[in-house]
Amino acid sequence: MADWTQLPKELLELISKRLGTHYDVIRFRSVCSTWRSAVTAPNRCRNRFAPRFPLLPISSQFSLSKRSVFLLGSPTTSTQTNASSPSSWVIKIEEDPMNGRVQLLNPLSRSRFDSLPDNFPKPLNLLDFRVLELGEEYVLHYLTHHSVGNLYMEKVVLSCLDDNVNDFIILTIHVSGKLAMFKSSVKKWAIIQDMPSPFDDVILYKGNFYAVDNTGRTVVVGLDFETNLISMPVFGGDKKFLVDSKGELLLVDMYLSIESEPGSSSSSAGFGFVEEYFENLALYMNERTVKFKVFKLDDAGKQWVEAKDLDDRVLFLGDGCTFSASIEDLSVCRGNCIIYVDNFFYSLGEEDGASEHCDVGVFDLESGSIGPLTKFPQFSELFWPPPHWISSTTASDAQINVGESA
Repeated sequence: MADWTQLPKELLELISKRLGTHYDVIRFRSVCSTWRSAVTAPNRCRNRFAPRFPLLPISSQFSLSKRSVFLLGSPTTSTQTNASSPSSWVIKIEEDPMNGRVQLLNPLSRSRFDSLPDNFPKPLNLLDFRVLELGEEYVLHYLTHHSVGNLYMEKVVLSCLDDNVNDFIILTIHVSGKLAMFKSSVKKWAIIQDMPSPFDDVILYKGNFYAVDNTGRTVVVGLDFETNLISMPVFGGDKKFLVDSKGELLLVDMYLSIESEPGSSSSSAGFGFVEEYFENLALYMNERTVKFKVFKLDDAGKQWVEAKDLDDRVLFLGDGCTFSASIEDLSVCRGNCIIYVDNFFYSLGEEDGASEHCDVGVFDLESGSIGPLTKFPQFSELFWPPPHWISSTTASDAQINVGESA
């Protein structure tokens, strides 16, 4: 049998450079003392960005932070895991740029958990679990002398050039619906004028920036601010998402509908403007998702082709990122589903589950059924509450210090 501890130091260094995250490096170094001494410990600030950028579109300062979505797996096998506890847990992690503490967030939204169970480990030891990074998102923060605030933008994606964290490019959707790009080399923003229709989503796919507008028209955005058309529009739905699923680019088309309550309209005199305002607000709050369609890209034909099957994968559509996972990794028996943020279910006030996930819906692509996350237990258990095996951790250098929201 081969003695893995005797691998040459040069080979170990090459392997470590190909690891995706600093958590992978930590786990790599934990194999044995030889591997540990051969590979430098990861910089804890690797996922935080020190450069300052001018605020778009006015002059100010802000910083950029990274949030990672992880799938934590039970340290025991599925047969050993308590039948009443899920064997996987999906969580989003962000390091606070002010104090360095790690915050746990809802994986599909930008909200932090109000509280954690009393027995939740602080710190959390990553070596105790199987860890798989599912996705990442970037958030722009205002910087002031006393606080940090989030800068609202639809979505932010980043590309580092030549693996240099200080040489990077940001692409985002401005409030105008146009694309905006920031280059660290020139330290200023540029608005890209290509906008027949407002853009819905952006993604970094195989090293290139892709963007889709609300008609489904899709372009590749070059570093020279030029856009190249890769697909004609896909009309039908109301909001478009781009998802990297197992190395394949997908377009997800969300269909929305207005749910108005019977007798909600009013014709009382004297307060028509006020009543119209609140009626429109109520309609907005009752906007609900009714179905999805999924498309695969036909590069040659420059068109999106509808897909009826997701190859036993589950798609996740969040506020700041999209990602996918196999049913095997999630330890669920049901695939071909889309899990998404939906404020309609939140407005209904679902109370049969934790508030941390009541604004999430599930769509079954095969059957066409749709409903709140709480109606799909195997998916609901992926989010909240944390499984019982999370509390059975031990201390090590692979731990992260978890903090709660104030």
